[in-house]
Formats: sequence, structure tokens, C-alpha cells
Amino acid sequence: MNYRHAFHAGNFADVVKHLILTRILVYLQRKEAPFRVIDTHAGIGLYDLQGDQAERTGEWLDGIGRVLERGLPKAAAELAAPYLEAVAAQNPQGGLRFYPGSPLVTRHLLRPQDRLMALELHPEDAAVLKANFAGDIQTRVTELDGWAALGTHLPPKEKRGLVLVDPPFEEPGEFGRMVFSLTRAHQRWPGGTYAYWYPIKNTAEIRDYHDGLRRSGIRKILKLELTIRAPSTPPRLHGTGMIVVNPPFVLEGEMRVLLPALADLLADEGRGKWSVEWLAGE
Repeated sequence: MNYRHAFHAGNFADVVKHLILTRILVYLQRKEAPFRVIDTHAGIGLYDLQGDQAERTGEWLDGIGRVLERGLPKAAAELAAPYLEAVAAQNPQGGLRFYPGSPLVTRHLLRPQDRLMALELHPEDAAVLKANFAGDIQTRVTELDGWAALGTHLPPKEKRGLVLVDPPFEEPGEFGRMVFSLTRAHQRWPGGTYAYWYPIKNTAEIRDYHDGLRRSGIRKILKLELTIRAPSTPPRLHGTGMIVVNPPFVLEGEMRVLLPALADLLADEGRGKWSVEWLAGE
């Protein structure tokens, strides 16, 4: 496996992904009952933006860097506050040196009764992830194929929570694997919330993915997308998407506030587009 998220940490796709994640977690906090988050492709958890890999691409400068430098409109800023607090928590000296991946963003929003299961298949990354959570009794880090976990770790004993799926997309067939895994997971735990991230590069491939989701028979599928530039040939990353199954009822409205603001802030000038669409309703 050659993919290293450190090259892309804090980029525009991370900003959108982690904002959606925090809004789901804030909603789960509304009830006192505990919840569990299962992060199937957790990475190493924390990324040094001054490290060799992040500096080589500098993608974070046009992602979290823009958000902190330019800010968001008031309504969007209020919704983004929990996410920005999670970033600030990893930079206690101020400024921006370290960027939290999804496990640490999640951990920041857990209450004492909540739990995180972080899965990572890459041995070196799993070792770093374990070190980053050493001594944390609310987090269980396991070196495991996240796809396999969707067939064996559901439903969680809390019966409330979120499954976050953020695969590296380094192997062919990832979109088909996502439809299959979501269908199987939903059969085991139909009441859970599922958030599946995907890169927007090949529009035909993504159209097929959405069609597969519609044919799955799963209800309550919300599609959230943001693009920062027009498609190109050969394909390059020009957008980011998230499929949310059983989303909080407030999420659609929140994204209609956040995504336009992010499109204006993160896109190439005048090129930003966003969409909030139900692939399947009730």
C-alpha cells in the first residue's frame, strides 16, 4: 500500500469531510445515551503540516489554511466551531502546525460515556495510531481491514453511533466495494448512521456509484458534494463527496449553510459548486 494521507492532510477534502463528521457528532451528543464511532480507515491520527510529506504538496494551504486565514461567514462559522476547536486542541501553542485526522477529530467530541473504535490495516500507520492513543480508555485501536469490520463489528453494543468509511482509493473497485459494504452493514445495523467519503475525479464512475446506491434499497441516503474546479483530462481530484445514510434531521439544512460558504472560500475563483441531494428518501 503506497497511499499516505500525510501528503493530503488538511486539504479542501479534509475540511469538508471533517466538518460533516463534527456536525453528525454534535447531533449525537443531544441524547445522554452513549454512542460509538467506528472509523474503518483511520490513518495515523495526527499529521505534521511542517513534515516532509505535507510540505511537499502544500495542499493544506488551500484547505484548513484558507479557513483559518480568511474565516467563514457568521452562520457557517458557528457551525464550523466544533471542528475548528478540534484543530486548535492539537495546536496548544497557537498557530497551525498539526492537523488532526478523523480519529482525533472524533475523540475531541466524545463525552465520557462514548467510545471510538479506530481501525487501520497498514502496519506502520497502525503502530503510530496506537501510540497517539496510548492510555486512552475510550479509544480502541486495532490493526484490521476496515472492510472486514463492517461484517463483524456491527451492531455496536451502544446501538447508537456512526460508521465513518474513508478508504484510500488506491485499488480498483473501491466504489463497488463501498456499495457492497454499505448494503451488508445496513442489513446488520439498519439504525446506524453511515458516512462514506469519496473523491470526485471521474464523473462517470461516480454516477455509477450513485446509481448503485439507489438500487441498494437503502433509504435515507443524503449526498453532499463540493467541487473546487472543473473536471479535467486526464482526471484529477476536483471535488469531494460524502454519502450519509440515516443523517441527523438537521444535517441537510446545516450543509446548505456550510457548503456554499466553503465553495466560495476553497474553490478556484468562481469555480466552486456544491450540492445537497437525497439519493433515496424515507
